[in-house]
Amino acid sequence: MAGEQSSLGTAAQLRDPNYTPPLAQAIPLGIQHVLAMFVSNVTPAIIVAGAAGFGFGSNSPDFPNLIYMIQMSMLFAGIATLFQTIGFGPVGARLPIVQGTSFAFIPIMIPLVAGKGVDAMAVLMGGVMIGGLFHACLAPFIGKLRFALPPLVTGLVVTMIGLALVKVGIQYAAGGVPAIGTPEYGSLQNWSIALVVIVVTLGFKFFAHGMLSVSAVLIGLFVGYIVAFATGMVNFSNVGRAAPFALPNPFHFGFEFSIAAVVGFCLMGIISAIETVGDVSGITKGGAGREATDKEITGATFADGLGTAIAGVFGGLPNTSFSQNVGLIAMTGVMSRGVVTIGALFLILAGFVPKVGAIVSTVPIEVLGGGVIVMFGMVVAAGVSMLSDVNWSRRNMVIFAVSLSIGLGLQLEPGALQHVPATIKVLLSSGLLPAAFIAIALNLILPEELADDQTEEISGGHSGHQKK
Repeated sequence: MAGEQSSLGTAAQLRDPNYTPPLAQAIPLGIQHVLAMFVSNVTPAIIVAGAAGFGFGSNSPDFPNLIYMIQMSMLFAGIATLFQTIGFGPVGARLPIVQGTSFAFIPIMIPLVAGKGVDAMAVLMGGVMIGGLFHACLAPFIGKLRFALPPLVTGLVVTMIGLALVKVGIQYAAGGVPAIGTPEYGSLQNWSIALVVIVVTLGFKFFAHGMLSVSAVLIGLFVGYIVAFATGMVNFSNVGRAAPFALPNPFHFGFEFSIAAVVGFCLMGIISAIETVGDVSGITKGGAGREATDKEITGATFADGLGTAIAGVFGGLPNTSFSQNVGLIAMTGVMSRGVVTIGALFLILAGFVPKVGAIVSTVPIEVLGGGVIVMFGMVVAAGVSMLSDVNWSRRNMVIFAVSLSIGLGLQLEPGALQHVPATIKVLLSSGLLPAAFIAIALNLILPEELADDQTEEISGGHSGHQKK
């Protein structure tokens, strides 16, 4: 281990964000960061396209739009990462922060586009652009907002994000949203492919080490892809038709203002900003053994919001810092922002090559389903882990119970909102926003400790002191 470390540099150098190892080591380390985030980065584009009802099937006239969205996911993840690692003015933490397309916004995006086709993307992009600018404007104030978002609230929000997405994973494993109701939906073949991905992913995650363990989901998808290819489920017809090089198109999907989209993206921007603060703190603690400075937190939030807004102009989805890469920095011990910059350049290069997006789009939905079942389950697990830091007083249990019940209930039964105006219905049926709002409000309003008679009443039969 000592010889390995000396080949890269001294321990002090490795903890310095401004130190870049020799290219022979820096390039593989940069590619590691791309591999660790690649699947999670392109998956939201596929999910949103599927929810809107376009992009699946080689004969779909809107299929090129899916390829374009995948292309933009890579391009603007790379550009936003450069905002973080290199920075300019107040933008960027100048730390090894990897940016990627955010899962957190998916519960907001799905109700906005569900079944409406590619035309609904204009509304989505309007929300992405305005929400991104709002997100950037939070940068000077983000430190002052943290008091309102303790682990009880952030843990609940992350758990709700995962719970909102697990249904998508099951649908994909069974054959995808377009196949619902058809005889092949939920077939043994579909589930077999998804289970291969899950089993291989778990095997590498728990029985391999180093980068093989970090890349477990990617390896699982690759093995599942090989099995799907062997069974004739892979179609390469679109790869040949994809251009070898293409520039992004400003306002590719257009721009349309929607109150529901703007409010939803702005509110989720607050949650995303807090998530970024946590990632910045994780990088400085895990990689450099220190707390993040106010300047780093402010710069990271600026880069988060600006990267999202610019992505929206070109048809990309919101991006945020990627937590899995925070873990990778802690694992490798290499704090170099130069290494992450190299990874960002690879992402940008891939973003200019539509054939890369076309190859990604050949992955059968069942293969992707196996991967996202694991990924979305991990989102839920991460939320539960955050909740483990909560002091589970009866006060906090009541806040959690009410927030979860209303949020998850509205998500499961959107028909209960049929008499609510359309804009409000979109926001409430996500489940995530009402849960977050209720949790934040109750946490600020309710006293730290309930009175003795109230706690006895709530505990009821469990305490033996229930009031008559």
